[in-house]
Amino acid sequence: MDSSLHLLGLAKRAGRLEVGEEPAGAACRAHRCRLLLLAGDAAENTRRRARHFADQGQCLCLSLPYAKEAVGQAVGRGVCAILAVTDIGFAAALAAALARGDPGQYGPAAQQLASKAEKAERRRREQRAHEKKLRGQGRTVRPYIPTRIKRAGNRRRPEKGGDGKT
Repeated sequence: MDSSLHLLGLAKRAGRLEVGEEPAGAACRAHRCRLLLLAGDAAENTRRRARHFADQGQCLCLSLPYAKEAVGQAVGRGVCAILAVTDIGFAAALAAALARGDPGQYGPAAQQLASKAEKAERRRREQRAHEKKLRGQGRTVRPYIPTRIKRAGNRRRPEKGGDGKT
């Protein structure tokens, strides 16, 4: 098997890959998709839907040089036509592996994803340095919790009436 198919399997095991049309579409709509992949022998309607998903999620859409059976085998399914990579590091590594095989077709996408991965890594390093600085000053570092989760914990439960029923 090719190194890009091995990376697909690793991404699946790491939980950074959505397999199939519905999960991939949901990842794109939620703007979690970094790279949308299509099998080389995917039907035209599937390609049209994938392009629509990529437009919605503002992510790259690449066609793999492998058949649905080979892609499905790499991710532990029978056949698979659409995949969504949700991690920028895996997306950049996949595009780079594809670009080694065909630089003309996958080279620009690999460069674009590599720059995005570099920016994401820089932001992670800055965040870790900031947290380290706060800990050095004796301040507590609280993880970011979205407001809707905070509010969910503050809801009051309905009180039971005198008869024990709600």
